[in-house]
Amino acid sequence: MNQRERSIAIGCVLGDGFLQKTGEKNARLRLEHSSRQKEYIFWKWRELERYMQSKPKYLTRFNPIWRKQYAYYRCQSHSSPEFGKLHALFYENGDKQVPKIIEKLFDPLVLAVWFMDDGYYYKRDKTAYIYLSKLNAESISGLKRVFAKNFNLHPKLELKKTKAMDLKFCVKDTRKLQKIIAPYVIESMRYKIDEEPRID
Repeated sequence: MNQRERSIAIGCVLGDGFLQKTGEKNARLRLEHSSRQKEYIFWKWRELERYMQSKPKYLTRFNPIWRKQYAYYRCQSHSSPEFGKLHALFYENGDKQVPKIIEKLFDPLVLAVWFMDDGYYYKRDKTAYIYLSKLNAESISGLKRVFAKNFNLHPKLELKKTKAMDLKFCVKDTRKLQKIIAPYVIESMRYKIDEEPRID
């Protein structure tokens, strides 16, 4: 796995991707996005094509809570030791975690993919957010440290009423964040960032 592929895979794992353990040393990566993000999942598939089983497939499922049909695309990789190594780093007892060596792995492309997955730009307040999965306190502290060390960014942890968590970037840091990830954000996902990021 080359550096670009590894960074994209790590960004997926931090975001919406799921690594399924398939043996003692192997795992497969599963990707799933709504039909509105068709171009994005096909971009991921093309970038990781030599590891993937087939093109993303269009699927639907019924949500009994909202009583609506949900349309989405899904694809997954072949089982491989490359993804097995990532599983060993990012999962503990079946739960996703952030490894202690994250600062060595966390480059601008990783951040861009993670933001395209879980990030949001609130135009009214000119602030950015990254929604967090159920990470433990140690993982969140590690992320905040690596944001500071690798990018000189200092997001604050927010706990929502729904008990969901996110990292919130102030206006100045949002502009810096946008400048870092803008070269990597694909056209169909640019709605998630300001079109003309700048730094005062």
